[in-house]
Amino acid sequence: MAPTLVASRTALPPEGAVPPKGGLSAELASTLSPALNFAPELLLRAQGVKVAFFDIDGVLTDGGLYMSEHGETLKRFNTLDGHGLKLLQKAGITPAVITGRDSLALRARLKALGVAHAHFGTEDKRPAAEITLKELGLDWSQVAAMGDDWPDLPVMRRAAFSCAPANAHAELKALAHHVTAETGGHGAARAFCDLLLVASGRYAALLQAYAE
Repeated sequence: MAPTLVASRTALPPEGAVPPKGGLSAELASTLSPALNFAPELLLRAQGVKVAFFDIDGVLTDGGLYMSEHGETLKRFNTLDGHGLKLLQKAGITPAVITGRDSLALRARLKALGVAHAHFGTEDKRPAAEITLKELGLDWSQVAAMGDDWPDLPVMRRAAFSCAPANAHAELKALAHHVTAETGGHGAARAFCDLLLVASGRYAALLQAYAE
């Protein structure tokens, strides 16, 4: 007997069936309920965030440095994380990067994601963050930050909402308001973005727009 394919949410109409007026079935046209839930105290703390600072190594990547025979450093990025940064921009939250490293590949990746505010090759991250805040006309009460190691502490301590990936150093996880179940380079940044989107009240509308 041939296997039967079952749709996870909505079955397609039989071939040749005439769709109802408007082009969508009532089920497809209905609002898609978000599956994500976060603790109310986290959402309350993350409300009002207008800029989110990200480290690169260990946050937007897995922290590994892949060295070629010519001394070039290769990094692995996650497309889920990348889409999360794009969604933040749709919700009016500016993603910004402060990293101790620099490379053409990193700059190309951030440009492709539309990240206009980035500081490269700096371990002194607080002044870099304050430069971006001045450019945006914002203050620390409107900041969220995600980091994984000691150089990220000055920004995370001042941020209204701080987050660390599961692979972060113990001191960062102890400081953070939230630690993701995911590790850096494997969806941690997307989980952070999702939380900020839910707190902003834009998550459900963005989800619905993609589902239609």
